Amino acid sequence: MGLTSRVNSAKVFLRHTFRTRGKNRPHLFEKQWLYFYDAGKTISKSELMTTKTKNSAKKKAPSKKSNTGQPMKGRDILVKALENEGVTVIFGYPGGASMEIHQGLTLSRKIRMVLPRHEQGGSFAAGGYARATGDVGVCLATSGPGATNLITGIIDAKMDSIPIVAITGQVPSTVLGSDAFQETDIMGSTFPLVKHSYMVQNIADIPRVINEAFHIARTGRPGPVLVDIPKNIQQQETVVDFNVKFDCPSYKPNLNPSVLQCKKAAHAIQTAKRPIIYAGGGIVSSGASRELAAFAKKTGIPVTTTVMGLGSFPSNDPLSLRMLGMHGAVYANIAINHADLVIAMGVRFDDRVTGKLAEFCKNAQFIQIDIDPTEINKNIMIDVPIQGDVKQALKVLDKYVEPKKDLKPWLKQINDWKKEFPLTFENKKGEIVPQAVVAEINKISEKDAIFSVGVGQHQMWAAQFLDFDKPNNWLCSSGLGAMGYGLPAAMGAQVAFPKRQVINIEGDGSFLMNIQELQTLKIENIPVKNIVLNNAHLGMVAQWEDRFYKSIRGHTFIGDANFAEVAHAFGIKSESISDPKDVGPALKRMLKHKGPYVLDVKYPYNDQCNGHVMPMIPANHTYLDTYLDASTTLRDYWEKKGHLEEE
Repeated sequence: MGLTSRVNSAKVFLRHTFRTRGKNRPHLFEKQWLYFYDAGKTISKSELMTTKTKNSAKKKAPSKKSNTGQPMKGRDILVKALENEGVTVIFGYPGGASMEIHQGLTLSRKIRMVLPRHEQGGSFAAGGYARATGDVGVCLATSGPGATNLITGIIDAKMDSIPIVAITGQVPSTVLGSDAFQETDIMGSTFPLVKHSYMVQNIADIPRVINEAFHIARTGRPGPVLVDIPKNIQQQETVVDFNVKFDCPSYKPNLNPSVLQCKKAAHAIQTAKRPIIYAGGGIVSSGASRELAAFAKKTGIPVTTTVMGLGSFPSNDPLSLRMLGMHGAVYANIAINHADLVIAMGVRFDDRVTGKLAEFCKNAQFIQIDIDPTEINKNIMIDVPIQGDVKQALKVLDKYVEPKKDLKPWLKQINDWKKEFPLTFENKKGEIVPQAVVAEINKISEKDAIFSVGVGQHQMWAAQFLDFDKPNNWLCSSGLGAMGYGLPAAMGAQVAFPKRQVINIEGDGSFLMNIQELQTLKIENIPVKNIVLNNAHLGMVAQWEDRFYKSIRGHTFIGDANFAEVAHAFGIKSESISDPKDVGPALKRMLKHKGPYVLDVKYPYNDQCNGHVMPMIPANHTYLDTYLDASTTLRDYWEKKGHLEEE
């Protein structure tokens, strides 16, 4: 069905393009074939012109289930199809090509329409909703600029494997290819950014397309799916059958791991002396946190997580090594590079974790469990690959592994590293230290609080000093690193869980990127609590300038702003603090307030350790190059202690 839908859409699009542009401009016909593909394969022009669809090859048997019996507009069919998929919230911004859909949504008693103040905010909110719930998030925009404003949120979902469905209005199909007002080929624009995409060309296809879109978004390796609907399709009427069944032979992700490969992995685990579990976002998306905890407890193997994997394993468990990578715990990076077996679960060996690939865990064997076969052997050659759902793989492994009784020396060594290189910070007299703000909110917030972050120094401090016992409580644009993510993502999570604490920790630069969503919080009464760590700089870029560019400022000073006053203008309760003694009381006042809140935390930026995220491994370097403070690397530290020769 994937190939069929692509080919049908392509043929219709090409016919319109050729007819409306004229026979004297055949180049328009020639270039469009590249945009349509299925299962990662580009469809050739000859395939487009010769492939016969299933619908033309054989007639679909009539459904035994009765349809609605009454003619419905395309817009209302869409709304009903969304309701059938269990959708209760949509984040959408109306426009000329989507206003029919919004009219239909006003009649729905099951779907809440949240109006973001920018389409990017809507796509990030859908992503935040999906991360917090584990279900599909939905965003909606009009054609042209409305659709293109969704793109950052779409690629964020793609890179972090987050299930969202992005619905876009499109100009009428009768004028496709004519450069009509606000016409944009959003399918072509998002070609490499989505898991799948559709352009609806027949009103009767809407229930099937929506059903397929949600199934594809949430199954296998989750990701974004785009559904583009021309306005004339929204306005047409027909009697439609909602009794649809997923029938897409080309899409059958394998969930079941090979038992033989699991047995090989179990043997490697039993013979290893220094094993470590390296867990990522795949644990969260597969719902495998309990299985991971049980596996770690049974085997006694320590666990370190990626930034995407925070919450997949309890932060304060004795076997937890917290986060590894560029700004991860020093002891986690030391441990994984001293391991003789790395068990990678739902990770992609990102460069922010591995650093210099040739030196990463060069004395270890690798087991990799991943639902996406293209991730296996992509960056690291794997000794025991296991393709399949990590939750199912852990269940199979549990049958073949035994408690390891020879790990005491390894665990003692790790505990010694933990004591020697703790994650810590120093308070400074008369100034607010941002790490202390994060540590304080971690202490006084509810145990099931959901934390959202933007991108920058604040993001890494939050990852270092927040504790998570459960998954889905950490909303972070990890792969894409999109500034402006924190506020709208928190908005999406708060809509999903109106009675839980949702706290957005943001830097001033990141907060400014989607600050307009404060109005959404106010009008929709979404009680997100915002902590803005405000140092008047693009802090992370300035940190790199300090480390690698002799502190020459390349436009990283953004200026002082009073975000409490900005929030007040939106009608949101707020305050601004700059004295460290005010941090605790101000945070308590924020949490006590029933509605949305902005706490503007002002602190000075400087090029010393308390102004930088430490530890830090420079890009494409090894764990030995970790900066422990502003001037000392792990290599320097161990050389002084005489340990380096042992390495």
